[in-house]
Amino acid sequence: MKLLAVCLGNICRSPMAEGALRARLDAAGLDWVETDSAGTGGWHAGEAPDRRAIACARGHGVDIGGLRARKLKASDFEYFDWLLCADVQNLIDARRIAPIGLAEKAVLLLDWAGVEPEGEVADPYYGDTSDFERTWTEVDAAAQRIAVRIGNTQERVSWERP
Repeated sequence: MKLLAVCLGNICRSPMAEGALRARLDAAGLDWVETDSAGTGGWHAGEAPDRRAIACARGHGVDIGGLRARKLKASDFEYFDWLLCADVQNLIDARRIAPIGLAEKAVLLLDWAGVEPEGEVADPYYGDTSDFERTWTEVDAAAQRIAVRIGNTQERVSWERP
């Protein structure tokens, strides 16, 4: 299974989600699940995550400092099984570039993980440390649920929504 976390600039929410997913999946022995992240906007391409996101993840034992931002591309819909979007606007923007018949691979992260129906991950960019902690709590809760669900199903190819 291949999972892509998606947010706007790929420097806060989606790299934090990628890091949380990687950590939770690895801890559950699900290292065969591939994770990555991207942004619907490309202005941060090549940059490391926001220093506050790096510090927050590090505080939870997860290193995301080596990640680099990249822009979402249409071919991501062909490569990844699921594109896990942080919020509705990024979901809409992601689906706009999807090849015909693949738009439904883009879903809301918190909804797909079973954390919160139609839930959106808070954008901490204009906030402070507490906002980054809130975002971490949300993406880590999603990562925990995803690890449990994948571990329970042992499905390596595709996965229906709950």
